[in-house]
Amino acid sequence: MAMFEGLADKLQDTLKKLRGKGKIDEADVTAAMREVRLALLAADVNLKVVKDFVGRVKERAVGQEVLASLTPGQQVVKVVYDELVALMGGDTARINLASRPPTVIMLVGLQGAGKTTTAAKLGLFLRKQGRRPLLVACDVYRPAAIKQLEVLGEQLDLPVFNLGTEVSPVDIAVKAIAEADSQGRDVVVLDTAGRLHINEELMDELRAIKVRVKPQEILLVVDAMTGQDAVNVAAAFNRDLEINGVVLTKLDGDARGGAALSIKAVTGCPIKLAGVGEKADALEPFHPDRMASRILGMGDVLTLIEKAQAAVDADTIREMEMKIRKADFNLEDFLAQMQQMKKMGPMDQLLGMLPGMNKMKALKDVEIDEKEMKHIEAIILSMTPEERRNPQVLKDSRKRRIAKGSGTSVQKVNQLIKNFEQTRKLMKQFADFRGPKGPGKGGSKGKGKAKGGFRLPFFKV
Repeated sequence: MAMFEGLADKLQDTLKKLRGKGKIDEADVTAAMREVRLALLAADVNLKVVKDFVGRVKERAVGQEVLASLTPGQQVVKVVYDELVALMGGDTARINLASRPPTVIMLVGLQGAGKTTTAAKLGLFLRKQGRRPLLVACDVYRPAAIKQLEVLGEQLDLPVFNLGTEVSPVDIAVKAIAEADSQGRDVVVLDTAGRLHINEELMDELRAIKVRVKPQEILLVVDAMTGQDAVNVAAAFNRDLEINGVVLTKLDGDARGGAALSIKAVTGCPIKLAGVGEKADALEPFHPDRMASRILGMGDVLTLIEKAQAAVDADTIREMEMKIRKADFNLEDFLAQMQQMKKMGPMDQLLGMLPGMNKMKALKDVEIDEKEMKHIEAIILSMTPEERRNPQVLKDSRKRRIAKGSGTSVQKVNQLIKNFEQTRKLMKQFADFRGPKGPGKGGSKGKGKAKGGFRLPFFKV
């Protein structure tokens, strides 16, 4: 969660001081809220939003629910968490669906915010939920937008409705809905035109589309990297179009995060979806409670579990566990495990969802090298089936052949084999821990402990 990293560090450091105190008074709360205020302002959160947030937290933190509790420091953390969740919208906001299909979703926003890419991602997101979406190219002013949507649609096997640049966007939208109805498509996603800035011509056109097709959802796509500008854009579009929600793109970027914390409070419109990467499946529902938990260093285990359930096959897990217990875990299994982890997303994002991981010193020294993972994949794929299943046969001549075939070096091949053997031993020891005889093999103490020096081969320390 690169976007909130600076804010998260400051808030966690501030609240840690309170958490450790057995007793706190109003002066302690005031000092802490001063630091919270500075942290939020540094994160580019709207000034009025900061004042209101700090005021609410302070009012609750000096009340009886905190000062009279057995663990007042922890109670303050809970108050901050509750108010962060409320600030970002409270409950998770869902996409409105029509009682009678097709549901019409109209994407609006400035040029460059990522509307066309978001339209394709949204189509894939809806298809995974059992819907049959139709993408519609309504940006007649930018031929590249039409071509981009068609290319993305082809890549994702999603149909795209396109009438070229000579037909008005309003007519395209109307005819697209009729087309969806005839084809049994239950969701229509309109990719409308944007401008470099808000102007009356743009708004007139969007209002005309809204009047004719009466969309169930008008979603504003804004770039989270633009900070407070994103909030100003959201306020302007909401004033003219009465938008239903916001799609915040580039939430995986390294901006300060103020937009995510300000939009709901300033516009009243919830963030419904968040773009968290460049891949087509990197569009997720925005969960205020999970985001608040991550900001405060409590992790996001629910999202991690959902990613695992979507990417990892339960039967494969059981089969792998049996192989580990029997010490039958080979390089083919190692490759399969790594490929399933890759489906879940970037490794640093996954680690960031674990409680407290962003504060662990060990993690600070670890660089997760995605290129190294590709090298490992290339090395294993350059082996014969026999070599993957029985690495002991890998002598010097075979290693040279594998290094040449994978475009790496014999040194890298040796390093992979060494790390794999360490991984296999460690996994066997973890499996022994879970056995019926207690820790270690045969129930003896200490035998199940992992030896030092182990590291995953795609971690660099």
